[in-house]
Amino acid sequence: MTVVVSHLNNPEGRQALSTAVAEARSRATRLLVVAPSTAAAEGPDSLAELGARLDQFGVEHDVVTSEGDLAEALVTAAARARAELIVIGLRRRSPVGKLILGSGAQRILLDAPCPVLAVKS
Repeated sequence: MTVVVSHLNNPEGRQALSTAVAEARSRATRLLVVAPSTAAAEGPDSLAELGARLDQFGVEHDVVTSEGDLAEALVTAAARARAELIVIGLRRRSPVGKLILGSGAQRILLDAPCPVLAVKS
């Protein structure tokens, strides 16, 4: 089985990745990181750096890039990998914003083929 997470260079993305690494280690399973294609050139958080950091954590992993909608790519990757868990990061919202969950997060929660763990930064 697999734990799937998206890689975004923001506090929510880093918290989701950290939690996904911990989940994959505790479940003794692979980690599949889905990153937007633009992540390949993001400096210190580039895909090469990401792979090196994951190697240090000692978790088996694959990193794939996706074009277009990241929420759709995450759900598709989870279905293909027969994932046991998807980890997503959420940010704090204003009182009005709490009424509406982010559209990407909402689509992942509704369309995911497995449980979703939402973490806040």
